[in-house]
Amino acid sequence: MIKINPDITFIKRVKKESGSDLKTCMQCGNCTVVCSLSADDNLFPRKEMIWAAWGLKEKLYENTSIWSCHQCGDCNIHCPRGVKPGNIIAALRSLTIEHYALPSFLARWMKKPIFLPLFLSVPIILIHLLLILNHTLTNTAIPVNYAEFFPHKLLNSFFSTIVIILLIAMFFSLRKFFKTIKKSLPENEIKNSFILSLTMTIKEIFSHQRFAKCESDKSRQLSHLLVFYGFISLILVTLYAIVAVFFGQYPMPFTHPVKLFSNVAGLAILTGLILMLINRIRLLKTSLKSTFSDWSFLISLIFLVSTGFLTEYARLLNIHFAYYWYLFHLIIMWYVVLFFPYSKFAHFAYRFMAILLKKRHTHTHLMS
Repeated sequence: MIKINPDITFIKRVKKESGSDLKTCMQCGNCTVVCSLSADDNLFPRKEMIWAAWGLKEKLYENTSIWSCHQCGDCNIHCPRGVKPGNIIAALRSLTIEHYALPSFLARWMKKPIFLPLFLSVPIILIHLLLILNHTLTNTAIPVNYAEFFPHKLLNSFFSTIVIILLIAMFFSLRKFFKTIKKSLPENEIKNSFILSLTMTIKEIFSHQRFAKCESDKSRQLSHLLVFYGFISLILVTLYAIVAVFFGQYPMPFTHPVKLFSNVAGLAILTGLILMLINRIRLLKTSLKSTFSDWSFLISLIFLVSTGFLTEYARLLNIHFAYYWYLFHLIIMWYVVLFFPYSKFAHFAYRFMAILLKKRHTHTHLMS
């Protein structure tokens, strides 16, 4: 006999975050049939709909299938009862991140608009405190010289320390997630080596090939690729800039190859984000729900890239307001990076882990 212990609170949270009534689902299986990402060895989301309706949160927290969904909205469009399975799967991913996050309350607070001022106040206070301690808060002379206003070495050192602490917290969260899923998958059914599974996972992530399989919206592949590769490029540029600061080779001239490369990457990200924004607004018509987390994540990234461009060109034009654009840019950057383990940014890490474990238990010929 299998004992079922439904969690009523969990059911209510799924219903609230998804905006869907789980009781309306009649288990017709249409969502699984129309999903082009659902495979013979990984049928979803019908079983996830059953588990969610029954409040079997532990089954869902160790489930890899919810990370296979790319929320294209196909199942929402074809659901005869308007249950919106895609919204429910998105809510389950959000609740899974909250479950594994350390501390979990930060992931829960990130989803509530009321806490946005609190999260923004953290970088505002920290950056202003460093400026005051460095006695550079009023150094806004023309021509613009950011180094006179911002203590880059102090800011980078402090920022890097906090990021390392967050990465440690993220590591333990992902380790718990990894161990839980691994325990749920039969050890004697491993089909591929770890190296092969890792190679296939990296290939899938870097190609974003599954986005192209979504019938209702294949265009999302382009926007996600632009943002994905744009951010990888900017991370490399940022690491270069941090090293350049310590060797006294910063700021770089506008014609510097790294500077030109960063501008191309920034344009790619901004283009991708605008396409995502347009697409999200368009998909609202298909009942695909956008949560506060979705909007805040997308808008904060648009602000981050836009203020980056404004900061750069304001310096070139020697506009006095350039210092404040730079301050605003740093605040947004710290907000995005410092809370990434608890925001939608964390989806990337959890999805990577889930796909990796799933590929270890799937025949290679089914991975195409």
